[in-house]
Amino acid sequence: MSTPSPTRIATALSAEYRARLTGIAREVGFPVGTRLFNEGGHADRFWIVRSGTVGLDVHVPGRQAAVIETLGSGELVGWSWLFPPYTWHFGAEATSPVRAHEFDAAAVRSMMEADPRFGSAMDHWVGQVLARRLVAARVRLLDLYAPHGSGSPP
Repeated sequence: MSTPSPTRIATALSAEYRARLTGIAREVGFPVGTRLFNEGGHADRFWIVRSGTVGLDVHVPGRQAAVIETLGSGELVGWSWLFPPYTWHFGAEATSPVRAHEFDAAAVRSMMEADPRFGSAMDHWVGQVLARRLVAARVRLLDLYAPHGSGSPP
C-alpha cells in the first residue's frame, strides 16, 4: 500500500479546512485540450481536480511545450495565485475531461489573512506542492534535454 501524497488536499488539509475551502468553490468542467492557463498569464484562480487529468507544461523556446507533470484527483492546479505578482509560472491543459473545484484566489487569500492558522495550513500545503513541481520540472527538462540519465536525482 502506498503512502498518501502530502500534496493531495485530503492529506494536506484537515477536514475542517477542506470544508472551509470547498465551501467557497465553484464546480467547473473542462473538455480535453482546454487550456486552464498559460505561462506568464495573471494567476487569479486555482483548481482542485475532482476527476480527470491536467498536464502542467513549461514553454521551451523553439519546441513544443514540455509536460512536466500530470495531475489527477485531489491535486492542486496552480500555486502562482499565492505569490505576488500573481503570474503563472507554468501552463496547464486538460488531458482528459476534467471536473474540478475552482477558487477565486483573492477570496482565499482574504480567508488566509483573516485566520492565521488556516493561512499557515494553506501556505504549508502550497509550499509542498511548489517544491514537488519544481523538482518534477527539473527532472523532466533534464530527461528531455541533457545527456541520458542526468535528470535522475543524486
